[in-house]
Amino acid sequence: MPDSRTQHSAFVILLASLMGAPAFAQNYPAKTVRVIVPYPPGGGNDIIGRAVADELSRRTAQQFFVDNRPGASTIIGAELAIKAPPDGYTLFVSSQTTLAIVPNLKTRVPYDPTRDFEPVSLLATQPYLVVTHPSLPAQNVVQLIALAKARPGKIVYASSGIGTGGHLSGELFKMMTHTDMLHVPYKGGSQAATELAGGHVSVMFATMSSVYQQAMSGRLRPLAITSAKRSPAAPQVPTVAESGVPGYETVQWIALSAPRGTPKPVIDRLHAELAASVKSPELRERLSSQGYDPEVCTPQQLADYIKLEFARFGKLIRAINLKDE
Repeated sequence: MPDSRTQHSAFVILLASLMGAPAFAQNYPAKTVRVIVPYPPGGGNDIIGRAVADELSRRTAQQFFVDNRPGASTIIGAELAIKAPPDGYTLFVSSQTTLAIVPNLKTRVPYDPTRDFEPVSLLATQPYLVVTHPSLPAQNVVQLIALAKARPGKIVYASSGIGTGGHLSGELFKMMTHTDMLHVPYKGGSQAATELAGGHVSVMFATMSSVYQQAMSGRLRPLAITSAKRSPAAPQVPTVAESGVPGYETVQWIALSAPRGTPKPVIDRLHAELAASVKSPELRERLSSQGYDPEVCTPQQLADYIKLEFARFGKLIRAINLKDE
């Protein structure tokens, strides 16, 4: 059995750690914080990462800088993040691609989406718009479904690539409506939207930010939005669910995570700053202008959401027998 001196030392260490936790959180951050974004500059994740980094820098008086590490379907950035010291000075801008799609799509991924990251909070969500070229004789979702059933395999829908959110949104639509449309992947959302506007393809499940101006100007026809509720940016556009496909819902989401083992006081401090940040009119305007809705949730709520999304996308990927190519 340990002697009294050993027990006393252990008690002192425990007491010191408990007393030091609030101070640790209060003093964090004490130096520059790296925010890894697993995409090149200019995309949606980068825009969100930079907006949040700027706001956290302003609020904490320490620099939060974005480190773009694109490649391998976000795996390069994710692996770099999980190998960083879990001290709060490396953060990771995660999304459904990293945490829900890629681990279901690839046979080997160097991280576990539910065990290798400490969730902090959602940052933003963005629905997809179901848009068509005006030449397609479908004014709404019901007519699109009828047309797809009348022309199985003939209607072509575009996406920004195999396994992307837009691709899987289209596959979910096909599965829930029992229709057959031909998928054509492009190298990025801009190229896919350009091909749609040119009439080379007929339909796209596109992020709001990539087609909003074209949809509102009439160059493309918006049929529905994929979120559970209508978007304030396009309140006249109905949801897919209210357009005849009950239960259909999918959005692009972006979150903030840290390496596993990052101290809870750091996670709590970051969450508190993010919760305050979304009340900033400047941040809300910066994100809303890009088609994003600022979102905040607790670390536990994000952990639960990641598990649900991982299971949902896994079920869909298996159902359509999608293989990594």
